[in-house]
Amino acid sequence: MTDDRRFSSTGALDLDAEGAAVARTSTGPSAPAAARHAPLRWKKNLALFCLTVVSVFIAGTLWAPIATQDDSLLSFVKALPQAWPFAVPFLSILLAHEFGHYFAARAHGVEASLPYFIPLPVVSPLGTMGAVISMKGTIKSRNALLDIGASGPLAGLAVAIPVLFVGLMQSEVHATSGPALQEGRSLLYLLLRRVAVGPIPEGHDVFLGPAAMAGWAGLLITAFNLFPVGQLDGGHVAYALFGKRQDRYSRAAHFLMLALFLGNVAYFTRHFRAEGLPGALSAAVANGMPWLTWFGVVYLMLRVGGREHPPTEPGELSPGRRAIAVVTLIFFVLLLMPTPFGTY
Repeated sequence: MTDDRRFSSTGALDLDAEGAAVARTSTGPSAPAAARHAPLRWKKNLALFCLTVVSVFIAGTLWAPIATQDDSLLSFVKALPQAWPFAVPFLSILLAHEFGHYFAARAHGVEASLPYFIPLPVVSPLGTMGAVISMKGTIKSRNALLDIGASGPLAGLAVAIPVLFVGLMQSEVHATSGPALQEGRSLLYLLLRRVAVGPIPEGHDVFLGPAAMAGWAGLLITAFNLFPVGQLDGGHVAYALFGKRQDRYSRAAHFLMLALFLGNVAYFTRHFRAEGLPGALSAAVANGMPWLTWFGVVYLMLRVGGREHPPTEPGELSPGRRAIAVVTLIFFVLLLMPTPFGTY
């Protein structure tokens, strides 16, 4: 996500929700040529990335079982490398996403920093809040905006889809009994699962292995980022395609998040009560909470960065990029998970 200040000449950092992020740009004078870019700073970026690697490996112990000699902290630390089947593919997806944005920005002469990864051990089941990139300069044309906005999600998907497919092939199918925590299911996920696993017998389900969890997490992050609202990646893609009309569409897309939360509460309250599950309402709210949280995060972003997308210079998307924009927004539909994760 980027957050452009119309009359600002300096860049500031932005998150794109998950998850992964692109940074904010300004719309002042034209961006300097690539040859005039400031020296690339990397020490702080490297330090944060190393901390994020450790944090993601810690999170990976939830998804990739590790064997320890005893319950001591030292034994746990020694066993951390065993979490690589989740941590390595998941970090690869994040790196592809961030450097997709980075190289696209540099190609268009927009000065961009290396990604600042955000470690979040223990609190996040994924071990990170993603990353931010600081960008300074102008995204001048719709073509450039489309390239920078779409490059991250598409690069991330290029890694996440094969990781998920291979991970699904390695996952096992077992019988289910009673309520359990279940991953969100998008149209693309269900298609990949059908191809990789085949028909699943009644009363059975796929129990995702660590690589499959990493690929699934990559789809979830990309779905959040592709929401066509504000300064998220999907907001940039939609603005490049629709122009000023996107400001109206963005408001509707934002309230769709709230509608998804309310829909989850209504559906699961009835479902859990019919199943006789104690605390049906609180369980239903928990299932919809990711959408309420995301609605609040985006609301704060819009308050800080403005509800209207910063304009580009006059001009339309080239035919090839128009097709890429349409395909990218179709991916959003295919990746949307009505219930990102919860009890079923």
